[in-house]
Amino acid sequence: MDIAAALPHTTADDITPLATAAQALLDPSGLGPIDRVPLIPEAARRRHHVFVPADHRFKAAARFLQALWREDRGLAMGTHVNRREPHRPRRLGSRISTAAGALGVNFLHPDIVPVVTRALAYREPGAAYDIDRLKTNLLSSQPLAFNLFGLLARDPQLATRFVTEFLPGTLTEVMDVLFEHSPGRGDPRFTADRTAYDVVLRGRDATGASSLICIEIKYSEPGHEPAPPPHPRHTQIAHATPSLFVDPDAPTLTSATCQQFFRQHCLASAMLTAGLADTATLVFIAPAHNQSAHTAAATYRRHLTDPQTGTVPFVPTTLEHAFAAMATAGLPDHARALHRRYTDWWLVDGELDLAAAAAVAASTSHTFTLPSPAVLTKARGPVGKASPSNGGTAVRTPHGPYRARTTTSAADIAA
Repeated sequence: MDIAAALPHTTADDITPLATAAQALLDPSGLGPIDRVPLIPEAARRRHHVFVPADHRFKAAARFLQALWREDRGLAMGTHVNRREPHRPRRLGSRISTAAGALGVNFLHPDIVPVVTRALAYREPGAAYDIDRLKTNLLSSQPLAFNLFGLLARDPQLATRFVTEFLPGTLTEVMDVLFEHSPGRGDPRFTADRTAYDVVLRGRDATGASSLICIEIKYSEPGHEPAPPPHPRHTQIAHATPSLFVDPDAPTLTSATCQQFFRQHCLASAMLTAGLADTATLVFIAPAHNQSAHTAAATYRRHLTDPQTGTVPFVPTTLEHAFAAMATAGLPDHARALHRRYTDWWLVDGELDLAAAAAVAASTSHTFTLPSPAVLTKARGPVGKASPSNGGTAVRTPHGPYRARTTTSAADIAA
């Protein structure tokens, strides 16, 4: 399929059609979108050093996928330090070593590294950067923000093409890309707290008006983080902003499910009141299969008077749609790399199939051959990613989902 083909017309809140359209562009093997991420057995998670009991279903799958990405590139495993046991660091497959992190390998393109370096050097006072997490945590949404928007920050014309594809009708010119941005943490003119955005795009719309796109990105987070105590400034802004909330005093707005969207919406409104822009849009991006995050966004959306054309529109959308927009804007290789790193769930499926086949073989013979392509096709759809081309086994590679090789011992695959 032509990677530059246009996405079919869909609305920004139609999560499934957007994910399907994106997958059609980015899936070279033609498997299409996976129905749901799998429940990964504890044994498989332990084998790849990613068993974390607290992980919900999606986070476990995302952590597993990051471990596969690391393994395929031969990157040294990093460690995680539990605050309750600071003297007992644990090896964790979804982290890379400090040495690898220092080389910038958590970022998907060499040109993103200087963007990160500059963002850290010129970070705003109070900006919430955890440097170790940024450089070594593969699962974190902060390096994802740089992987998604870092190349766009270097090229305003490319950024403009991306926004035209991703959020049509918003900006017609992108002038600046800001990371971990707030106009003033703790400033009473705004929200008087530390509320900020992962990314802010500054530019102009079709009328020439100055406009902001304020972006929150989540990868594996469920979307209901612990809620800080409600700040009276938020309620003040909510009441002062006409036609934004159905009920500015609704308790749900300050609940764990909605509080971050509420704070960010209030901040955007305060930025407009302060004259920092003429218009603003709040955008939420998460993987299509992160159902908890999208459910939180849907819950919040119901408390808005007019989510699409209100004072500050609210646009929840998917990470897959952003990757497809990246491809059509002119970076197809980077879009594929993003998809492979963050949303190619068929790699997880294939790994589980290989492990299951290895387990069966280990109980019956020292060597084995995977089922025929026809059998795999029946089980998972057209041309399963683990299907061999010559009757042999299949392994992941950094250059593609799988390649075939000759018959291999079960120990080789299970290792």
